[in-house]
Order: sequence, then C-alpha cells, then structure tokens
Amino acid sequence: MPIPLKQAIKVGTYVMRQKIKGRKQYPLVLMLEPLFRCNLECVGCGKIQKPNEILNKNLSPDECLQAARECGAPVVSIAGGEPLMHPQIVEIVEGLIKQGRYIYLCTNAILLKNFLGKLPVSPLLTLSIHLDGLEEDHDRIVDQKGVFKTAVEAIRQAKEMGYRVSGNTTFFEGTTVEKAEKFLDFLNSLGIDGSTVASAFRYADAPDQDHFFGRKRTQEFFKELLGKNKKGRWDISHSPLYLEFLQGRQDYECTPWGNPNYSVLGWQKPCYLLDDGYADSFKELMDTTNWESYGHKNNPKCADCTAHCGYEATAVEDSTASLKNMIVSARAAML
Repeated sequence: MPIPLKQAIKVGTYVMRQKIKGRKQYPLVLMLEPLFRCNLECVGCGKIQKPNEILNKNLSPDECLQAARECGAPVVSIAGGEPLMHPQIVEIVEGLIKQGRYIYLCTNAILLKNFLGKLPVSPLLTLSIHLDGLEEDHDRIVDQKGVFKTAVEAIRQAKEMGYRVSGNTTFFEGTTVEKAEKFLDFLNSLGIDGSTVASAFRYADAPDQDHFFGRKRTQEFFKELLGKNKKGRWDISHSPLYLEFLQGRQDYECTPWGNPNYSVLGWQKPCYLLDDGYADSFKELMDTTNWESYGHKNNPKCADCTAHCGYEATAVEDSTASLKNMIVSARAAML
C-alpha cells in the first residue's frame, strides 16, 4: 500500500475539519528544509547554487518543531539540500514523531547507512530516496558515479531493518516511457513502499537548463506511462486525482499554500520552486502572499509547472468535493 490507511484517514479527517471550519486556504504538507547544503551537485537543482553564507546555515531542532506547530500540517517533508548532513537530523525527526506528524525524509541515501538504527523505525517515518532512473541515467543526473549503487544498497538494508522506504523520482527530458517502465519495475523489485513521480521543473539557478519537460510533454509522457500501470503494477504514492491531472485529464488551479516551505531563509513565497521573497511567520506568509498571482494560468514562471507542491493539495481538496471523488480516493487508499 503506497499510502498507509491510517495516514490517509488522518489526512482526510484533517481536510474535512478545515472544510467544516470554512477555511479555504490551509496547509497539507510542510516542506521543511533545515539546510541547503548537499553532498551532490545535481544538474537540475538550484538549491546548491546559494551563496556560501546561506549554505553554511542550519535550522535548529526548536525552529523546525516550532514551524511544524505554527503550520499545523499533518505531513512534513524534510528535504534540503541533503537533510542527513544536518548534525541534529535525528533529533528533528524524533521531535516531529512526538508531535504525531507523518514524515517523509527525502535523501540521496549516500549517508543513509550511517543513520540506520539511529533514525527511529516508525510507521510515521518514511525514508524517501531520490532515484531519477537506472544506474547510468541517475549517476549522470547527480553528476557522480556510484551513487545509484550506494542508494540501492541502503534501500535494501533499510527494508531489512523494518523502515518504510519510498522512491522519489524526477523524470528529465530524454527519459523515454520504456526507460521509465524498466526503472519503476526495478524499484518494485526492491520491495519499496510506493513511489512519487514528477517531471523536472525549470529552476532559474540550475546548471543545466536544457533537459526539463514542458507542460505538454509532461502530460503526454505520464498519459502513456500511467496507462501501463495495470492492476497495480506500480505503487504510485499520489492521490488518484493528481495522477489524472498529470495526464492532462484534470485542469486544476494551483494551491501553493497547501505545501508551504520553511527554510533557513524563512517562509518562502509562494512555494519552494520560486524565489519571490520570504515571510517571518506562517501567518505573515498566508496573509501577505498574493496567491492569485501564481499557477500555470496566472504567471509565466509557472507555465510549465505540474508539481505536487502546487497541485496535489488541489487534488486532495477535490477528493472530498463529491461522493464520487471520495469513493475513488478511498478505493485507491485500500489497494
């Protein structure tokens, strides 16, 4: 099961509670970046291009836990940078578990073996491993040989020790549907607990500006790829309506407040993919951001974006909009 039933129930209950309160803008997943440093320089990443004075900063555990309380989202995605380079990452994870948050720890897995046994084995924690293709493609994208093998070995060891492990994949231009099929089949062979998939978004600071999918190409690619996902061939950890959106069968508005980002720079406006300023508090972020200025229909910066941070929250909201959508979502959670 890609999304645990208890997690699906908790998130669904949370969404219904917000609706009962009449809230139209509320967070679903806190995107927490406790540092921007990384031990890789991936060709599609803009984070590692920050100035050294920013790359050397860390959020403290107290700052991370306060951000989670302030935001209130039931799910926290810890990214970066490489979060396992944070000297207090175990303390941060343990604190979020005590708060009852579902946590996705996003890592390239280079350091993961050093943390197995230190990170808690908990149904609230999922190790989300970045793998962007099979060995040749992945090592080219991360610009370092041997990373794929290291990550796969860490995945196998983590599964043996009882951790929940998911794949986290970004597809770049040049990836064929046939390659993606073989890759997802390989992930299944590792016994992982679901996968997230996305097409690469064009970071302005990314070293490589030539290998990003456009919106049309994204829809064509996922329509063909997901059309091959018969009888649960792959466990895709997205809401079914978001997968419809990726294929161009739904046309959602962006709801970036659903995945607010908190980092060493503060609360980012409007999402972690753009650089339009920062707020000092979650309340300031919600009250002062001109949310209507974003989304593929409203902002040229967002024209090619289909990212989960803008549109999955829309799909989750839509999943409770009608009895039909609720049945579709519940059925997917139980598969």
